[in-house]
Amino acid sequence: MAVVREFTLPDLGEGLTEAVIVQWLVEVGEVVAVDQPVVEVETAKAMVEVPCPYGGVVTARFGEAGAEVPVGAPLVTVAVGAAPNDLAGNATGGGPAIAPQPPPSGPEAERAAPADAGSGNVLVGYGTSESAGRRRRILPAGPEAPAARPATPALTTANAPSRITQDDNARTTAVISPLVRRIAREHGLDLRAIRGTGRDGLILRTDVESAIRTLGEREPAPAGPARPTGTAAAPVPGEERIPLKGLRGAAAEKFSRSRREIPDATCWVDADATELLAARAAMNVPGAPKVSLLALLARICTAALARYPELNATIDTDAQEIVRLPAVHLGFAAQTDRGLVVPVVRDAQERTVEQLSAEMARLTEAARAGKLSPAELSHGTFTLNNYGVFGVDGSTPILNHPEAAMLGVGRIAAKPWVHEGELAVRQVVQLSFTFDHRVCDGGTAGGFLRHVADCVERPALLLRAL
Repeated sequence: MAVVREFTLPDLGEGLTEAVIVQWLVEVGEVVAVDQPVVEVETAKAMVEVPCPYGGVVTARFGEAGAEVPVGAPLVTVAVGAAPNDLAGNATGGGPAIAPQPPPSGPEAERAAPADAGSGNVLVGYGTSESAGRRRRILPAGPEAPAARPATPALTTANAPSRITQDDNARTTAVISPLVRRIAREHGLDLRAIRGTGRDGLILRTDVESAIRTLGEREPAPAGPARPTGTAAAPVPGEERIPLKGLRGAAAEKFSRSRREIPDATCWVDADATELLAARAAMNVPGAPKVSLLALLARICTAALARYPELNATIDTDAQEIVRLPAVHLGFAAQTDRGLVVPVVRDAQERTVEQLSAEMARLTEAARAGKLSPAELSHGTFTLNNYGVFGVDGSTPILNHPEAAMLGVGRIAAKPWVHEGELAVRQVVQLSFTFDHRVCDGGTAGGFLRHVADCVERPALLLRAL
């Protein structure tokens, strides 16, 4: 007898609480192997394929493409141990062949440890044990698979455990994800007063939303005409509204948080980049690996951070401490069809110019294809922003929270410049440097930017750091 297992959207890490379904990779009635990807989702970080830890036959899917799914909500149900005849008989009314059964937990799960209990892995690239096998359709055209029940979050052994708190009256409050707590907090709800409809009294998102509706019905209507709150304008005919969710929503939240928390300041300087362009042309001889201008600027950044390590830092607001970081994980801004992303080059201080160029090219290609992993978009310590590709000279960018500094590079253009005492036409670039004023004062920031400008004007200075 087969056992139906429910697979929910697992904890995606990095504080992510929901994801948007991009496309399904399996159909109802298909056989899936353990750790085979079943759905592609877009998080606030990147698009990822989610593997199912159970092997068997897919009996239901929850949600269509474009639907937002919170962590803990069901994605698919899988009949573990089912055979084609089992499903066919069940679909045609030949009697129940699949016995729905919740997964074991606690000591029973440890003692049983059945082979069909699943791998426990969650995301591709995060501990998946082996590559998934090829899937095959086992149900030809015919009756539909068992109807899917409403997609409400449920606690299973396939996802992270719920957060359980206990109040002064010793009554436990079980919440599956930070999203539920956030919604309750925004509406002033006490989770202890809500009765969960999930397994073991688990408080679901639908429970909180129902409580919000009930609270709204109980509140008396305001006397007189309602006054606009300013949070939402009246619809205008022909206007277009774009939801702030996914990558765009995550960027908006990060920009807002940076402006709220970081007292940033910006300084800038013009530099003669003629010699830097000449050095790049000399490096790109036929047959040698190509070196990009961005990679040269990245190498200049790592050299400057070696001289001014206090800028490769972050602020621990809870401990009220400046945390100086040992490695330079260099982020660089990349514009894609999905919006602005910041891929991160790990341990940039240990890479040569050729290695930096190759890695940046790889990450840029992956970013445009939407294939960057969350790890490739996280934990940067310093950002290089080349807004010159947009044809502009200067900018005062917003810091990439929680980083403490960012170097901005404008376009390189031919301009009149005094060179060796005479007026000449040179290739000039404007460099801007935005920094968290809590980690350093203006002298340190100015020294960093001046060193960068000197290396741009005289690339031979980089030889001192080799």
